[in-house]
Amino acid sequence: MARVLDQPRYACALGAMNTVHSIEGAIPVLHAGPGCAGKLAGYNGSSGRFSPNLFPCTSVSEKEVVFGGNEKLRSTIENALKVIDAQLFVTLSGCSAELIGDDIAEVVGKFQAEGKPVVYVNTPGFKGNNYEGHGWALQAIFDQFLPPRDKAPDKKKGLVNLFTGMPKIDPYWHGNLRELERLIRLLGLEVNTIFGYGRGVEAVKRLPEAEYNIIVSPWAGVDALKFLSGKYDTPLLHYPVLPIGAFETTKFLTAVGEFAGIPADKVKEITDEQDREYYYFIERFADFFLETRIVSKRFVTIGDAQYTLAFTKFLVNDIGMFPTSQYIMDRTPEEWQPSIREEFKRMSYGIRSDVMFTTDGYAVHKHIRETDFGGFPLILGGSWDKQISNEIHGNYVNLISPMIEKLVINSHLAGYSGGLKLLEEIWTAALSRLIL
Repeated sequence: MARVLDQPRYACALGAMNTVHSIEGAIPVLHAGPGCAGKLAGYNGSSGRFSPNLFPCTSVSEKEVVFGGNEKLRSTIENALKVIDAQLFVTLSGCSAELIGDDIAEVVGKFQAEGKPVVYVNTPGFKGNNYEGHGWALQAIFDQFLPPRDKAPDKKKGLVNLFTGMPKIDPYWHGNLRELERLIRLLGLEVNTIFGYGRGVEAVKRLPEAEYNIIVSPWAGVDALKFLSGKYDTPLLHYPVLPIGAFETTKFLTAVGEFAGIPADKVKEITDEQDREYYYFIERFADFFLETRIVSKRFVTIGDAQYTLAFTKFLVNDIGMFPTSQYIMDRTPEEWQPSIREEFKRMSYGIRSDVMFTTDGYAVHKHIRETDFGGFPLILGGSWDKQISNEIHGNYVNLISPMIEKLVINSHLAGYSGGLKLLEEIWTAALSRLIL
């Protein structure tokens, strides 16, 4: 039976246009209605070299619904190739084009036969959400744009392809990616990423050269990286937890070191130095954290699987807080839910956290309202969670999309320094309540 969902935390699969948009030199070509791009472009920086307002779009109308839109798609791609200075054109289909049965594979296939840098992805909203669309877009690029294995360039020793959180819907995606790059380079590896400044299509072309692939994500994009790894017979490390703070980041670097065959004593030397710097700052503010009792020991996270899991691990393992229910709202596929639940059981001192997979914000807020926290809990979530936090007198920190009241340009939460940044965010929010 159909029902209304209140405050969903995801968009439709056509939101994969944000994945493409985050690759410099790549542009989405939309085979969809005229309003789709505008509604999907509002995530954390929507302009850049190619603004969503300028994306090529067939603007499917009643005419195309009746007579088909293949010809309009063909002409749209043809004209885009003429007038737009891009190195890769990714055609994405919306609901209307899919419902009328347009064959974008056939249309795009003719351009591919001519050697044009055009790929296609089926991304109607009824097929999945933007987290799934992200993976589909990546896999389409890996499959259609990159050469087959027998024509791929030679592997480069020590080169690692790194993928992590989904661009744009994750406000900290760019900063997190760069911080993880920096940390992996400390191990002596060369890192190749495709998203953000200075990377782009040229970095995409380097993907077959990598000796290793690494993806840091509970589930989004993992299947695409498995495809890439299989295509070029490249070993894949799937690390399911975005590392925040000393505990998880040291585990992450140790796992990368073991995976890449780096001597354990070298990895330990690096992590020990990072630990020393991290705990220098923690010790400087130890009295403040221990004596300033304005933050409850109980906390709640509301968001996607990546941040709900990462925040919980950090707050338990590094800070010694206690989790109540955690709410994952990215419509995680059922096949991934058991492994994610297991990660919520792997914390210090045998502490475990309940986790609820749901897409209904109303149900989440109702559950929080009925929970006995024994005090005023810490609420880490999106802008929609501010009201329920105020209602239960919680300490609210907006760290997850939707992020309406805050601007993130290039900050990060990943790594050792990201853990310190997260502490700043939490205690700043708590201290702000002391000002009347």
